[in-house]
Amino acid sequence: MAIMEILIYPHPFLRVKAAAVTEIDDEIRSLAADMFETMYAARGIGLAATQVGADRRLIVLDVPAGDDEGGKGGPGANAMAVVNPEIVEARGSIKSEEGCLSVPGETAEVRRAERVRLRGLDLDGNEIDMEADGLLAVALQHEVDHLDGVVFIDRLSRLRRDMIKRRLKKRAAEGGRAQRPGAEASADER
Repeated sequence: MAIMEILIYPHPFLRVKAAAVTEIDDEIRSLAADMFETMYAARGIGLAATQVGADRRLIVLDVPAGDDEGGKGGPGANAMAVVNPEIVEARGSIKSEEGCLSVPGETAEVRRAERVRLRGLDLDGNEIDMEADGLLAVALQHEVDHLDGVVFIDRLSRLRRDMIKRRLKKRAAEGGRAQRPGAEASADER
């Protein structure tokens, strides 16, 4: 397993509509393992293959379940990888604060469906057909968006999006750049 570099907005690959996975093989399983390691190192709850430069419809998530859902906490407790994920039904509407590993240091309130039904495959090729609400529903929509070349700031008002873009551009001009999660910044990056 290896920690991968997470692409930072406005990297052009973040606009790629990912290709469907036609065969779940060791390469896909290895990519998923590397994505999990990268996501955990970056302290994220979800990651799409396009965020690490892979043109594959693959997402990994580990969304902590709330106490009221009877879920367990801690890394790996709710881990899932979904191959060729597709949101087939969406109901309701909810606004929630979102961030993104590809848009570091920025969060914004985004409107999404409150409940979704997702279909896809697990890493053994078994069908997944699940319903989700709350944070899991939001995370699933966020990661599937990435596979379609959509970044969460695309769902904001033009004014809010432009404010975030200006801050990101300023940070980049000041020398901020992507690094591997968990790696220490060198003295000239601080």
